[in-house]
Amino acid sequence: MAAGLGLGFLAVLVIVLWISSPYPDSGPGGALHLAAGLWLLAHGTDLVRYETLSGVPAPVGMTPLLLVALPVLLMRRAARLGSACGDGSDGDEVLPASAVFSAVTCGYLAVGSLATVYAAGGPMPADPLSAAWHVPLVAVLAAAGGVWVAKGRPLGPLPEWVPKGVRRAVARPRYALALRSGAAGALVLLGGGVLLVGASLAWHGAEVQGTFLALTGVWSGRFAVLLLALALIPNAMVWGAAYALGPGFALGAGATVTPLGFEGSAALPLPRFPLLSALPPQGPGSPVTWAVGVIPVAAGLAVGWFAVRRAREVSYGETALTAGLGSMVCGLLTAGLAGAASGPLGSRELARFGPVWWQVGGAAAAWTLAVAVPLAVAVHAWRNRPAAGTGPGDEWHAPGTRELRWETLRRAAGAPLVPDRAPVAAPAPVPPVPPVRPQPQPNPVPVPEPDPEPEPDPVPTPIPDPVPATPVAPPVLPVSGARVLSRRRPPL
Repeated sequence: MAAGLGLGFLAVLVIVLWISSPYPDSGPGGALHLAAGLWLLAHGTDLVRYETLSGVPAPVGMTPLLLVALPVLLMRRAARLGSACGDGSDGDEVLPASAVFSAVTCGYLAVGSLATVYAAGGPMPADPLSAAWHVPLVAVLAAAGGVWVAKGRPLGPLPEWVPKGVRRAVARPRYALALRSGAAGALVLLGGGVLLVGASLAWHGAEVQGTFLALTGVWSGRFAVLLLALALIPNAMVWGAAYALGPGFALGAGATVTPLGFEGSAALPLPRFPLLSALPPQGPGSPVTWAVGVIPVAAGLAVGWFAVRRAREVSYGETALTAGLGSMVCGLLTAGLAGAASGPLGSRELARFGPVWWQVGGAAAAWTLAVAVPLAVAVHAWRNRPAAGTGPGDEWHAPGTRELRWETLRRAAGAPLVPDRAPVAAPAPVPPVPPVRPQPQPNPVPVPEPDPEPEPDPVPTPIPDPVPATPVAPPVLPVSGARVLSRRRPPL
């Protein structure tokens, strides 16, 4: 179903563009064949273009990375729904992960084989050898990710067939930190690439607009060019990151764009495309182009910051090793993205188009390694510095020492030192008491009051003699904190 939805979406899009085009080159059959070819291109499969001016078949291997998101998301969703069918909620049998993975992958590959055969009759057929490993690779990775998410993202130990030494080494926390720090560095590089592409498009706004308007004069053609440019934005991000790292990217067999300069022929047969109009001018570099070195430095800072563990028992060597592993992870991720974002757009001069994956990966690892390791060691030393006011004999009361002592005692005992409290039983519910209605009181019987007695005659009060006033001593207030001393006896 995932493969059918992806093919249907691209088929509808291509048919709409074919209907709105004033000069269609083929009928609806050719449009459907082209849709099948685009679906295979979204998996990284190379297409072959036979209708060229020289008559030599030209390969098309530049995969729009935004187009890859369509089959990946659909395949991942299909794996999640398949894993959720048998969850055991209504007494049905829970489907194992292997069964769901096999069923989804086999069905997707069957549709991919039919699409490859059908696209062979179109204007841009797919290379069978390229489709034989690109489509299964995308299907396996996407299905595995969907099943893993549906099962609750388990991160348990490795299987028993893995050697014990490898399982013990992978269980260490340094590898999780290395993956996190390496991913953070790769994201910083991609963010810097986005900034470079946006700034270059704004700087060359007139050239980009002129190229966009000169390609075609109808709205359907301009809409198709706009969709293609949007699908290639992730590729431009990777190209910008490769440019900031130093190796740059190739624009054919004899042209390379780097911060140090744009080396190539002045009559380079570049395709007229809006994104290519934002390239820097040919010639040596300038301080503006050299300033892009800030991006890999920022990536190295990110790797070093996320590679530090918040624990005092970690040594400096462990911290440096974690930062180094994070740099290697960043280099591998960048190399993979560079390989996916490049490819040929033709033969001869356009056989090399995009960054070289091993150069970009090596540059990313070197940049981040040079910055991440010193930063990680410095951050680790700053976090574990002694508290202010502690002397050489105050290590016992240093912050964090008490926690380490309790952790050591707990590990030695093998059980928690403080026993868990027994659960307190909930009080029994008290039944509600019905409200008591007030009873009407009888009217009181009036009692006659007795007659008042006559008051006696007033007796004159004697006037006392005047008393002399005496001075009043001020009150003695209690003194807090006073100490009472015992009275010493005088010597005899």
